[in-house]
Amino acid sequence: MTGSSPVSPGAPRAPERPRETAAAPDPRRWWALAVIATAQLTVLLDGTIVNIALPSAQRDLGMSDGHRQWVITAYTLALGGLLLLGGRVVDIFGRKRAFVTGLLGFAAASALGGAATAPGVLFTARACQGAFAALLTPSALSLLITTFTEPKERGRAFGVYGSISGIGSAAGLIAGGLLTEYLNWRWCMYVNVPIALGAVAAALWILPAGARGTALRLDVPGAVLGCGGLTAVAYGFSEAEPRGWHSRPVLGALALGAVLLVLFVFRQTRARLPLLPLGIVRDRRRAGALLVTGLGQIGMFGLLLFMTYYLQGVLGYSAVAAGVAFLPLTAAMTIGVTQIAARLAPHTAPRRVIVPGLLSAALGMLLLTRIGTDSAYVSHVLPAMVLFGLGLGSAGMTAMVAATSGVLPRDSGAASAMVTTSQQIGGSLGTAVLNTVAASAAARHLAHSSRTDALARAESTVHGFTVALWGVVGLLLLTAAAAALLIDGPAPQRAERRDAVD
Repeated sequence: MTGSSPVSPGAPRAPERPRETAAAPDPRRWWALAVIATAQLTVLLDGTIVNIALPSAQRDLGMSDGHRQWVITAYTLALGGLLLLGGRVVDIFGRKRAFVTGLLGFAAASALGGAATAPGVLFTARACQGAFAALLTPSALSLLITTFTEPKERGRAFGVYGSISGIGSAAGLIAGGLLTEYLNWRWCMYVNVPIALGAVAAALWILPAGARGTALRLDVPGAVLGCGGLTAVAYGFSEAEPRGWHSRPVLGALALGAVLLVLFVFRQTRARLPLLPLGIVRDRRRAGALLVTGLGQIGMFGLLLFMTYYLQGVLGYSAVAAGVAFLPLTAAMTIGVTQIAARLAPHTAPRRVIVPGLLSAALGMLLLTRIGTDSAYVSHVLPAMVLFGLGLGSAGMTAMVAATSGVLPRDSGAASAMVTTSQQIGGSLGTAVLNTVAASAAARHLAHSSRTDALARAESTVHGFTVALWGVVGLLLLTAAAAALLIDGPAPQRAERRDAVD
């Protein structure tokens, strides 16, 4: 099975593929890449800034420890729950129109978050950011896929895209620390506004208008079932920490989510224009790549969450110092994307890049399980971040290319949405589960301690982190095994040549 397998039963492949091959490349495609990457930068910049600013925002708005997670969860719930709908909106109403709308909405939601005077307002703004990001992200990735169709150029474009994204993440860490420490955490939200508006102006000038995909209506019942199911499951996991795994709200939300998702799959087999053409995930190679993108993000979100509080709460780093401490992680991920994945992906079988990358990430997490209350950053944290970043950067980008290869243009929005859906749902559920595991382990450790002073509490906190990180190690190893079994097939360039011969 190759990445060029049909993704929709009965799809008329023969008439479409020659047109794609014969079409002349857009002479402005590299300028378009800059606009697309800048738009994605707004999403990533916001994520890393918020992680650094979270302790300050919590103090300023009076959030409880149980509710502070909603600054992150409200965003990931909305983004993960609405991505399938957003991807299909892109296919129906046009990539450029969806792209510009997503940018404008994201800017407005960021302004609302910066002006928040109560936790509920900030949570609402974060949910709105996630909703518009659910439109922006698949439209950006869909534009990238349809603009770069030749395997070598596509690999290079994905590398540049990932590199700029990595730079944005690094800039967010530094900017978040500087803005939080010298101005106010609110500027961590306001900074998105000029970036988004500048990207809108460039998009209107550079991106081609494009054509509407179809005049058919959206699958509204499918949207309700899919978004509702994902949201219910994510809510259940996020509430497990404050309420307990056996509480009725948690069990009820998980059960409701499971039922809605089963109904969603059934609905997709009957809808005339499904949100998720099931052929996209029937492809074994694509399903394995989506599994890697989702489970890999659990490790990423866990690392950011735990290390933010470890550096600032246990080691006593300032916001700026914590941001700087994360730079090796983003640098390593950028190298993994641009120097490993981008160079190897076009002519190397995907699993030969993905499996070693996941093993490297697992080794990095294994090193982090050795941290203590007085561990040195250079000897304990830095090597772990570098190994994890190199591994996840190379594996994640290669999996993204594998997951979006061989998709018909009319389904590119839905396929793009599935990539980011797997990332956000994996990150959202992973953050909730890992936070619950860490908090429970810390509470048990403190209960069995003979001391209750600050040092004992710090030791219990670190113990909780390490228990959760051991879980991530095991998860990454299982993901590597699954990738070795599922992600078969040749390199993209070889697959493209064979498909052209056929």
